[in-house]
Amino acid sequence: MSQMNMIQAVRSALDVMMDKDPTVIVLGQDVGYFGGVFRCTDGLQTKYGEHRVIDAPIAEGGIIGSAIGIGVNGLRPVAEIQFADYIYPGLDQIISELARLRYRSGGEFFSPVTVRAPCGGGLRGGQTHSQLPEALFTHLSGSNTVMPSTPYDAKGLLISAIESDDPVVFFEPKRIYNGPFDGDPDKPAVPWSKHPGGEVPDDYYSIPLGKAAVVEEGDELSIITYGTMVHVAQAAVHKAGISADVIDVRSLVPLDVETLKKSVEKTGRCLVTHEASRFSGYGAELVATVQEECFWHLQAPIERVAGWETPYPHAFEWDYFPAQDRIIAGIQKIMEAV
Repeated sequence: MSQMNMIQAVRSALDVMMDKDPTVIVLGQDVGYFGGVFRCTDGLQTKYGEHRVIDAPIAEGGIIGSAIGIGVNGLRPVAEIQFADYIYPGLDQIISELARLRYRSGGEFFSPVTVRAPCGGGLRGGQTHSQLPEALFTHLSGSNTVMPSTPYDAKGLLISAIESDDPVVFFEPKRIYNGPFDGDPDKPAVPWSKHPGGEVPDDYYSIPLGKAAVVEEGDELSIITYGTMVHVAQAAVHKAGISADVIDVRSLVPLDVETLKKSVEKTGRCLVTHEASRFSGYGAELVATVQEECFWHLQAPIERVAGWETPYPHAFEWDYFPAQDRIIAGIQKIMEAV
């Protein structure tokens, strides 16, 4: 067991799987010689060679297309897109080829590609380095979508993603690469060494896809979220002085409906929050699922707290970010409903 930040946990997952399975390879921009823009692949090319850690040109469609062909031919590629904002040139390959290959071939062919993509704001990246496009991929049949909130989950889920025969888009919230973030940019940074989620086994372990985590338990309200917002939601609950279940979805697809259902049936009230824009965001699917599964248990309308319907602004980053005060306002609205 070691103390790791999320960057180190991702690197450890890749290292463990490359050592365990010689068919696992890594490809992407700067993943080899430079060890990745965030250092998630640091040292892997030196250890495993240029034939298994492959530096690719700035061509996301080519990275994804190459990964698909590599996967069809028996290997397990992990493709890194340097920022989720630049995954769009590879979108046609993911939608038209990767996600549909098994279905289109009647199960004869598949390509077990994992696509890693750092995402989210909070690092002054503005509209070109802060996007959260997870809802585009959860709408896509034939692939899975994951977003961890701790180093422990990042390693275990990434190992499961690599082992999956179905493609997985693996989003990594870069605001919490180096420590949990409670939504207050004026507070000193907190390292993962001060959080239990920073304790990560050095060896192999996996966390199954499709299983949510109840990170805090209560009986007055259910808060459903994922990624960076898990920590913001917990801080908001403590500040508001309310007893709430805080559920980290982790695996957006497949979704652990039973855990959500069990919680909302217990509390009777639900708030959904995510960092991405509200309109047509993944939270809409969570709200619809809770409404369908728990309608007769709800004591108040479901509340949604999310980013605004604008590009992620540079100058007004913290006005966009759904921080504690907006979550607390949502909590109060739910609790005051008759």
